[in-house]
Amino acid sequence: MVEFHTSHLDAVFHALSDPTRRAILQRLTAGEHSVSDLATPFQMSLAGASKHIKVLESAGLVRRRIEGRTHICQLEAAKLAQAQQWLSTYEKFWTARLDDLEAILRQEDAAASKSATGKGGE
Repeated sequence: MVEFHTSHLDAVFHALSDPTRRAILQRLTAGEHSVSDLATPFQMSLAGASKHIKVLESAGLVRRRIEGRTHICQLEAAKLAQAQQWLSTYEKFWTARLDDLEAILRQEDAAASKSATGKGGE
C-alpha cells in the first residue's frame, strides 16, 4: 500500500484550493513563465502573484529561479502525482459503487420491460 505523508498532501490540497493558483499551474503546463507573465491575466500586483507562487512553492508544485531581476517559475508535477495517487483510492471506491448501481438499474429495467411485455399480451 502507498504511504502518504499528510503534511505534504495538506500543502498540495491547500495550494489547489484557490482558483488563481490552479490557473497559474495550468499556465505553467505550457512551459516556464515569469512572475510578471503569470500575474497579467489576473490583473494583480507582482506582490500578489508572488504570494500565490510562494504557496505553490511551499507545496512543491512550482520551482522558481532568478535570472537577473526576473523570477522564472516552472511546474513541478511530482507532488500532483502524489495527490492523484491519493485520490485514485476514492476513484476506485466510486467506480465500484457506480458499477453496482448500474447493475441494479439494468435489473430493474429488465424486470419492468418483462412486466410490460407480459401485460401487453393479455
